[in-house]
Amino acid sequence: MKDLHPVDLSVRLGALTLQNPIMPASGTFSEDLADVFDLDVLGAHVLKTIMHGTRAGNPTPRVCDMQSGMINAIGIPSKGITYFREEMLPYWSAYRAPLVVSISAHSFDEFARLCGEVSLPGVAAIEANISCPNIEADGNAFAMRPDTTHEVVTRLRAETDLPLWAKLTPNTGEPIGVALAAEAAGADALVVANTMLGMSIDIGTRRPRLGNVMGGMSGPAIKPIALRMTYQCARATGIPVIGCGGISTLEDVLEFLIAGARAVQIGTATFQSPTVMARLIGDLRDWMTAQGITSLDEVIGSIEAPEAGAFE
Repeated sequence: MKDLHPVDLSVRLGALTLQNPIMPASGTFSEDLADVFDLDVLGAHVLKTIMHGTRAGNPTPRVCDMQSGMINAIGIPSKGITYFREEMLPYWSAYRAPLVVSISAHSFDEFARLCGEVSLPGVAAIEANISCPNIEADGNAFAMRPDTTHEVVTRLRAETDLPLWAKLTPNTGEPIGVALAAEAAGADALVVANTMLGMSIDIGTRRPRLGNVMGGMSGPAIKPIALRMTYQCARATGIPVIGCGGISTLEDVLEFLIAGARAVQIGTATFQSPTVMARLIGDLRDWMTAQGITSLDEVIGSIEAPEAGAFE
């Protein structure tokens, strides 16, 4: 018998429509995953962050396991813009899922230049990783402060007509101010959020467990922080929010959607289970069917909470 109430998993992120809200977090997704599931089932493909020139990354060791996640100090190794144009773009353009290119740089000028150079046919959106160190602000990330956020997004917006997503950092005491600054400067969506700065020490050697001393904490431990930021940013701005941080189960996905995210990114969970994104898409469809929900618009932002939460 034909289903009288088909489930619609599609979501709109500004001018971009995704077939479902599940996509990878930058840095956790590669063409190798095509060996274990059909990559075209995803809502979008988000590539590992590229920089303009080649970059080796940080010294080893670069990753250490934690009880509730991992800390990494990979350091954004990159083969540069030429490799992206000649090798990566042709490969990913063959897929139906929209291609989101993550970019980063250490100065306003470098960021603007790279944004213009990746604005190519086959690219559906640009994700600006403004959580990296800004050498023009004493090494603080662009997204640490509203003023530097506004300036870098303004510069990026002038270089592209493609949808522009600003990836924010949890390492700020001004999440709402930063989100509003990105929106005012022309960001089309916010990715909330990147990793949380942390460290770990080997008590046997009394040395840091990472070659870079500190790194980015990801996984279940940071989920409450990312969820709180998602809720704050969704309430404060008028642009779509993409939740990211510690998402590995259907319940996690639903929490972020209910808090106001229109889509989510999956990162660390993919290292533990390479097929987790495909599984979550099926789990979400099954849950909606069981609940009699036909559209994700019935879920997104449906949180029942007081107008003013504590500690905002």
